[in-house]
Amino acid sequence: REGQCAVFVAEGQLSDVFGPGTYTLDTRNTPVVSFFKSIAYQLQYPYKGDIYFVSSRQFLDNGWGTPRPIMMRDAEFGPVRIRAFGNYSYRIIDPAEFLRQIVGTDGLFTTDEINGQLKKKLQSAFASEVAAAKIPVLDLAASYMDFGEKLRDRMTGVMSSAYGIKITDFTIENISLPENVEKAL
Repeated sequence: REGQCAVFVAEGQLSDVFGPGTYTLDTRNTPVVSFFKSIAYQLQYPYKGDIYFVSSRQFLDNGWGTPRPIMMRDAEFGPVRIRAFGNYSYRIIDPAEFLRQIVGTDGLFTTDEINGQLKKKLQSAFASEVAAAKIPVLDLAASYMDFGEKLRDRMTGVMSSAYGIKITDFTIENISLPENVEKAL
């Protein structure tokens, strides 16, 4: 169906990935046919295989935040500690890579199991992006959209090659400033 893929694993080797649609299984597709034959023998047939269904829809509204303040250097205020939070969305674009790198042999894998790792990567990228931008702390609020777009693009490249995932949206909702900076505002 739309929004999912079927990944066939034949005797421990990733065999085929099928996207939405209808497929004809015949003798030219040996791993698939052998798998279905094994079902007739109550899976005691010498051939063993697995089918994983992978959702390719977007996983929306995943929160991220900096658990500890991030240090940044500001020309006017010197070293400043900021915190930030927001939301991100993602989808699986390469089910085979996702299965190899993330799922492994786990029979049931949920978004909760990967969200922690994604958050850590996004927090780290946010800290690097803020430091590299060298934007004065008083002007950060005007840059939320730019930061979000840069981080989305940057992290999609990293996540795609490492996990088969695309970051589809990265939103910064708030950057908290220290009390002395807020008073200056």
